[in-house]
Amino acid sequence: MRKHVSMAIFCLASSAASAGTIYKCTEGGRISYHDQPCGSGAVALKVQAAQEPAPDALARLARERALLQEIEEARAAREEQAAREGVRAQRAAAAVRRRCDKLRLQHKWAIEDARRAGRDDAERAGTKARRQAEALAVECPA
Repeated sequence: MRKHVSMAIFCLASSAASAGTIYKCTEGGRISYHDQPCGSGAVALKVQAAQEPAPDALARLARERALLQEIEEARAAREEQAAREGVRAQRAAAAVRRRCDKLRLQHKWAIEDARRAGRDDAERAGTKARRQAEALAVECPA
C-alpha cells in the first residue's frame, strides 16, 4: 500500500514539474537538460502543459470506442457461432461414418449368411445380401 501511495505522489509531482522550465546546458561540447540552471551557458526552455482535448474530439473518441467494442463483440459472436457449427458438422460426420460402418457390417453378414444357406434358403439370403448392398450404395456412395 505504501508503495502505491508513494508512486501516486511521484506521478503527481512529475506531472506538475513537466509544465515548468527546463534548462539546456552545454558543458564541454555535451548537451544536457536540468530542472535548475547549471551555469552561464544555460538556456531556459519553457515547457507548456498539454492542452485539454476539445470536447467534440472526446465525444468522437467515445463514439469510436463504442463502435470498436460493438465490432469486437460481433466478431467474437461470429467466431463462437463458427466453432459451434464446426462441432455440429463433426458430430454429423461421425454419425454418418457410424451408419455406413453399420451398413457395411450388415452387408458382410448377409453375404456370409448367403454362403452358408442351404439350397432352399440360398435365394432368400442372396436377395437379402443384394438389398443390403443397395442400401449401402445409396447411403454411403464412396
